[in-house]
Amino acid sequence: MMDTKIRVAVIDEYPLFREGMVSALEEHTDIEVVARGETIQDAIRIAREYEPHVVAVDVALLDSALASISDILLQYPAASILAVAMTASEEQVSSALQRGVRGYLMKKASTYELVQTVRALKRGEYYVSPSVAARLLMRADASPAKADSSLSRVAELTLREEEILSILVQGCSNKEIGNKLALSEKTIKHHVTNILQKLQVRNRVEAALLAAGRMPAGVHVRQ
Repeated sequence: MMDTKIRVAVIDEYPLFREGMVSALEEHTDIEVVARGETIQDAIRIAREYEPHVVAVDVALLDSALASISDILLQYPAASILAVAMTASEEQVSSALQRGVRGYLMKKASTYELVQTVRALKRGEYYVSPSVAARLLMRADASPAKADSSLSRVAELTLREEEILSILVQGCSNKEIGNKLALSEKTIKHHVTNILQKLQVRNRVEAALLAAGRMPAGVHVRQ
C-alpha cells in the first residue's frame, strides 16, 4: 500500500522550538517528520536526501541567505518551503513568495494552524498567516487613491480574465480552473500571467488579495 503521509522536514537553530514543532506535527497520523536540522546547509542536504513534501524553515535562516531558497528547490523542486517567523514585514513576505516560499507562518501560531498549513502546502496551495495578510490588505487600502488605482487595474481585465480571477480567489489551481472553463492548463497559465501583469502584482497571493478586497483571516491560494 502506498504511503500517503505528508513528509516534513523541520529546520530551526533553536532545539526547543524545533522539537516543539516536531512533537506537534507527529501527533497527527497523516504527517511524518522525516528529518530535522539547524542550518540552511542541513535544509539543502535534507531536501536532496529525504525528498520532503514540506520544508519548514526558520525565516531568520532564510533572511541571512535568501538565495538558499533556490538552492533548496534546486535539490528537490517538488518541496514546498514554509517560512516560520517570529515577526514579519510586508516586504519580507513578498520577497519570500517571489523567491519560491509557499507558506509564511508566525511562530505564535497554534498547533492547529501549523498542521493545517502543512496540509495546505501539500495540496499545492499557498498560505500566509492571517496577521500578515491583514497588513498586506491595509497597505493595499491605505488611501482612496490606491483603492481607485486597484479598481482601475481590475477594470482593464477582459471578461475571460475576470472570470479566471474570480475562480483563482477560490483557491483553484490552473488545472482546476481549466476544467471549470473547458480550457487547457496552458491557456489558463497564459491568462494568469496577463492578469498578474495588468494588476501589477508579483504573484497569485497578491492578485487574490487585491481581487478579494477585504478577505477574512487566512489566505489560501494555490499555484
